[in-house]
Formats: sequence, structure tokens, C-alpha cells
Amino acid sequence: MPKLRGEAFWRETLRSAHYVVAPMVDQSELAWRLLSRRHGAQLCYTPMLHAQVFLRDANYRRENLYDEACPEDRPLIVQFCANDPEVFVQAALLAQDYCDAIDLNLGCPQMIAKRGHYGAFLQEEWDLLQRMILLANEKLSVPITCKIRVFPDIDKTVKYAQMLEKAGCQLLTVHGRTKEQKGPLAGVASWEHIQAVRKAVNIPVFANGNIQCLSDVEECIRKTGVHGVMSAEGNLHNPALFEGRNPLVWEMAEEYLEIVRKYPCPLSYVRAHLFKLWHHTLQVYQQLREELAKVKTLEGIVDVNRELKLRCQEEIANQKEGEKPKQGLPFFHWICQPYIRPGPKERCRENGDSGTEKGVRGKRALEEEEDGNSELLSKNKQKKKLRNPNKSFDPSLKPKYAKCDQCGNPKGTKCVFNMCRGCCKKRAFKEVADCPGHGLLFKTKYEKSLSWQHSQRGIQTPEISQRGDAEVGETAVLKEAGDS
Repeated sequence: MPKLRGEAFWRETLRSAHYVVAPMVDQSELAWRLLSRRHGAQLCYTPMLHAQVFLRDANYRRENLYDEACPEDRPLIVQFCANDPEVFVQAALLAQDYCDAIDLNLGCPQMIAKRGHYGAFLQEEWDLLQRMILLANEKLSVPITCKIRVFPDIDKTVKYAQMLEKAGCQLLTVHGRTKEQKGPLAGVASWEHIQAVRKAVNIPVFANGNIQCLSDVEECIRKTGVHGVMSAEGNLHNPALFEGRNPLVWEMAEEYLEIVRKYPCPLSYVRAHLFKLWHHTLQVYQQLREELAKVKTLEGIVDVNRELKLRCQEEIANQKEGEKPKQGLPFFHWICQPYIRPGPKERCRENGDSGTEKGVRGKRALEEEEDGNSELLSKNKQKKKLRNPNKSFDPSLKPKYAKCDQCGNPKGTKCVFNMCRGCCKKRAFKEVADCPGHGLLFKTKYEKSLSWQHSQRGIQTPEISQRGDAEVGETAVLKEAGDS
């Protein structure tokens, strides 16, 4: 059967999907995709997979795709990040039998993408992208799609999209933000860019950005003319977004936990989903927030979820007539609803800063941190915080260290050379010197070695003399035997 392309691919293979769940690292796993499909999602993407790791590691393939194969989880698009045409295509060949299309991630703006040289940090390398898509379009039995971010300039964004279409891309998802727009600096996505791309290409286009509820989806389709709309954060806070409903949080949480029992996933994924679903409630019940962060088992998470449900039901029972939601929320905190990410100034004020961008934390975070809570910390820092609750990651509270004279790293407080251990070791070795502060004893060991060698010479001298006399005697005997 020939490979379907463009509109035919979207209409027949993707079943004219309008409502799409985005690829989300550690968040769009099978259990969450199935929950989203039950509540209106028509197409899902896998989390971003690393093509090189997928190619070389059988366990990675099994854990992230093969073991998740499920008839209810279709249509499905597998997304890869890659920067090498051969590696990308070889990985895609191993995945194509488990999905309906392969997507090339050209939209990830995170620092890890910059270090790995993939995602949005390839958007200036048009020759490389053409080669990757051309080869994939030629070798794969399923269509190749792309997810991109826009350039500040609309014309350049349009040319970029046209280049990808010409190379063989059969469907384009356009996130209406630049790669610099992320975290607290995200701002509003430009539907104007998306509309311009939709008018300029002949392949289906999905829009991504500014989607918090079903009315946003409908407005986006009306204004841009796209074939479908993709949601990430809106979906995480309300998996029933595409149904146009705002259900009780515990209903969604309980349904998700039941699916996880049937299709297990790492506990960190489950915890992260409940942090998103219960986001507004956890601002009220801080103690339960801490318990959710510390719990080590699925049953423990179920217990915390049950306790949150009981607290909310108690609030509902004691609610006064005419009472309105607090904290400026559109609904009461126990109802699934959007989370509006604060801008830089609002973020600074939340963190107790002066309102300048100096106080903004740029590192990707799980949640927001306030008054010592671990929301804005990376996963590693959250683990350190669990081991030591008094630990602070505030740079202003870190002790000031004197710098090494050689490299600028913190020097040893008792170093005789005023250096860090690495530089001190090199100098002490070169000069055969000691540094008690770093426990380096090159001079002492050298002197002990000389002393030992001297003592050994004194012991061995008589033995050498005796051995020499014996050898002389043996030579004389041999000589006499030869003469006879």
C-alpha cells in the first residue's frame, strides 16, 4: 500500500484529528495518553525520544515504545530528537511499526537541547534538516512530520516551513513562540505566525500555544485556519479540556491512577501528574504537598490523593451560600482549571524580589517554589532537599570562598600554596613539596624513600661481596677443568 501524504494522511490515517495531546517529556506516557483519549483527545504523541539512545539501547526501546504498544493508543506519532540523518532514520525504522508517523523535534528550547544540539537549536541549519527529512521520507514506510518554533520574523518562519514541506514533511506543528520564549519569559504565542504558515503551505498544520480551554481551541482554528490544535500544559491541568468540561480533580486523578495500575510507569511520572492536577489545592494544603513529594509507592500516592479528596469534600460541605473562589481563580481549587504561568515581574514578587528580572530563575522547573517549598527546584535538588530539609539553594546565602591563585576555583583553607587541591597537587609534585592542608606529602615520601634505599644498600653490600668471591672461585674451577 503506498504511503499516504499531506491531506490524505491527516484525513485517513489520523482520522481528521482536531484535538491533539503534545509530546511531553516524562508526561505523555501511555497511561496519560489513554486518559486523554477517553476525554476527547483524537491524536497523541509519545514523549520525545533520543534517536541515538533508541538506536543503541534495546531496553530504552522496550521501556519507551515496544512495551507500551496498545490498540487503544492509535493514531500515535512517535517523536525523536536527532541531529544526524543516518541515526535519525535508523531509529525511525525501529519505531515505524508501532506508530502512524515519525515526528522530528525542532521545537525544544531547553538548555539540554542546546547542549545536545537538537530541537529548536537546529532551526538555522536548513541544509542538515533538508537531508534528514529527505532521507526519512525516502526510507520510512510511514510519513515524516515536524514540530517547530517560529522565528521573530514572519517571512523567515514562512520560508522555513516551506523548506520543510519541500524536503518531504507531511504535517507541520507550529508552536507560536520563539526558542527564547520559555519558562517565566514565555509570553503569548503568536497565532499570526501560525496563520501565515497555514496559508503558505499545502500540507496540514497543527497550532500549539495559548490553549487553556475548549473555547481557545475553537478560536484558534477559526483565526488561523489550522487542521488541529495541540495542547500541553492545558491538558496536564485538565485532561478533559477537549470535552469542554471542568471536572472535579479527584475524578481525573482516580481514573488516571486506575489506568496506571494496568499500564505501570515510573512513580516520578505519576507524582508529577498529580502535582499538576492538584496544583491549586496544594497551595492550600501545604502539608499534603510535602507528603506527595516524599511518598515512595503508588499506594502512598493513592492515599495522599484520597486525603486531598476528603479535605475538599469537607470544604464543600462547610461552604457558605454565595461563596466565591479565592486567589482570583475562575473555579474553586478542587475543579480542573488552567494554570496561568506568571510573567517575570509576577514571579519575582512571588519570590519576594523587587520585581526586576534579576530574581527570575531561568532553569526549567517542576513547579513554583515559595517560602522554602521545593516547587521550583530541579529533581536532583528536590532529592537533596528531602535528605536535608534545611538545605538552601539561594545563591545569596552561599558562603563566599577565597579563589585559587591558579584557576579561580575555591582554594583550600589550609593550603600552603593558596590553591585548590587540583592545582596544589600539580605544584607539590613538580616541586617535591608537602601540603598538609590537602594531605599531599610528596617531599616526606621522597625523603623516606631515599632513607630506605640507603639502608638497603648497607644491608646488601656484604652479600654482594660474598657472591662476587664465589663467582670468581667458580670461574677458576671451570678454567682448570677446561685445561685438563
